[in-house]
Amino acid sequence: MKIETDHIKLDSFLKAENLVASGGEAKIIIADGQVRVNGEVELRRGRKLRSGDRVELGGETFVIE
Repeated sequence: MKIETDHIKLDSFLKAENLVASGGEAKIIIADGQVRVNGEVELRRGRKLRSGDRVELGGETFVIE
């Protein structure tokens, strides 16, 4: 995903990529430890993602550009 700003929050990224249906769903899967950022489990839904970060969910990897 290409972002136009210097960062995007993790929960907003998941919604923008249609990986979750709502912010509530994003909160649940993040809190449940299902999301990895740069290879490590991320539990903060407000984590700022920047260009080059890698998000993993459900066996898929997404790169922030």
